[in-house]
Amino acid sequence: MPAPVRRLYESILSQHLAEHRQMAFLAGPRQVGKTTVCARLAGSERILDWDNADHRAIVLAGPAAVATRFGLQHLRAAPPVVGFDELHKFGRWKAFLKGFFDTYADRVRIVVTGSSRLDVFRRGSDSLMGRYFLFHLHPLSVGELLRAEVPTQLTAPPEALDGASWEALWQHGGFPEPFLKRDARFSLRWQDHRRQQLLREDVRDLTRIQELGQLETLALILSERSGQQLIYSNLATEVRVSADTLRRWVDTLCSLHFGFLVRPWFRNIAKSLRKEPKWFLRDWAQTGDPGARAETFVACHLLKAVDAWNDLGLGRFELRYLRDKIQREVDFVIIKDRHPWMLVEAKHRGTELSPSLAYYQRLINAPHAFQAVVDLPFEEADCFAAAGPLVVPARTLLSQLP
Repeated sequence: MPAPVRRLYESILSQHLAEHRQMAFLAGPRQVGKTTVCARLAGSERILDWDNADHRAIVLAGPAAVATRFGLQHLRAAPPVVGFDELHKFGRWKAFLKGFFDTYADRVRIVVTGSSRLDVFRRGSDSLMGRYFLFHLHPLSVGELLRAEVPTQLTAPPEALDGASWEALWQHGGFPEPFLKRDARFSLRWQDHRRQQLLREDVRDLTRIQELGQLETLALILSERSGQQLIYSNLATEVRVSADTLRRWVDTLCSLHFGFLVRPWFRNIAKSLRKEPKWFLRDWAQTGDPGARAETFVACHLLKAVDAWNDLGLGRFELRYLRDKIQREVDFVIIKDRHPWMLVEAKHRGTELSPSLAYYQRLINAPHAFQAVVDLPFEEADCFAAAGPLVVPARTLLSQLP
C-alpha cells in the first residue's frame, strides 16, 4: 500500500498559524482526513477529542483546565498548536472557544476540526466573528498528489502524475483510505458504510428530519444523477414530499458534504436559465457512468481549487455553469472577482471541440476555455499559456490546479 500522502492543508494551516492569531476551523466531508491533519500540526498529545471521556472532562472543567493540560502558563519561544476534535457535540462549544481564545490567544494557536457538521453549526451564530478563519479540506486531487506546498499563484506548471496514482484516483476516489488501499471490495464496503453513517448518524444528530427512509431514497436517486440538473418539483414527486421539503433535504445533504450544487451564471446572457442548479456527488467513485464520472471528477477538482483560492485570499471565486433555453451549455465557468475567468467542458473521451465553448467565450470574454478529456494522455504544455478554446488532457489541466 502506498505511503500516506502529505496534505495541502497541512502547509496552508501551518502558514496561517505562524502568521495569524485567529483560530483555524477545518471543515470538510466525513473521513476526508481532518483529524489526521490536525494531529500532524499539533501532535496527538495536544488534541482534545470530545468523544474521549477523559478529554471531555477537561473541556467541561473550563478554559483554565485546558490551559493547565497544555502548560500554557509556561514561557515558550513560540505558541504551541492545540486541537479540538468533534467539539461541536458540546452544546456550549462556541462559548467555550470564545472564552478560551479571548484569554489565551497570545499563548496558543488553535485548530478546530470535526465531522462535516462543524460547518453547519458554524452558521448558527456570529459569536466567534473575527476570532477564526474557515478552511475547506477536500478529498485528494491530482494537484495535491503532485505537490503540497502553499500555492502562491492561481496555477502551477503542468506535471505528470504517475499512472498508478491516476488510475487509483479515478477508480477509488480521493478519500484517503480507499485511495491508499486500492482494493475494489474494500472501496465498496467503505462507501456503503460512510453513506450509512452520514444519512443515519449525522442527519439524526443535526436535523429534525424524521423521514429517514425517504431521505435515503432521495440520496439513492441523487447518487445516480451526478452532473444533472435538479428539477425540484419532479424530485419531490418521486420522493413523495413537498417541493419545499425537498429543497431543505437537498440543502441538508449539501451541508453534510454528501454532494454539492453548481448554480447557473447568468449575468447579461440572453435566454439563460436562472433557476435549476446541477448536482454533483462528493465522491466521484460512486458514479458508475463514465461520462457522469468524468464530469463529477472535474467538478470536484474545480470546487477544490475555488475553495483553496478563496481560503488563501487570492481573490473571490465561484464555480458556476452556463446554459441557455436553446440548450447551449458549458459544464463549468469559474468566476473570479465577479468576472468569468475560465470555461471548462468535461468529457470522458473524444476530441471534437464543443461549439458552445467558442460561443460562450466570445459572449462573456473569458480568458480561458478548455475541453478537458479524461481519456487523453498527459501533455507537458501549459494550458493557461495558449489562446482560444482548446481540447486538453484532464491530466494536464488538473495538474495545474491546487
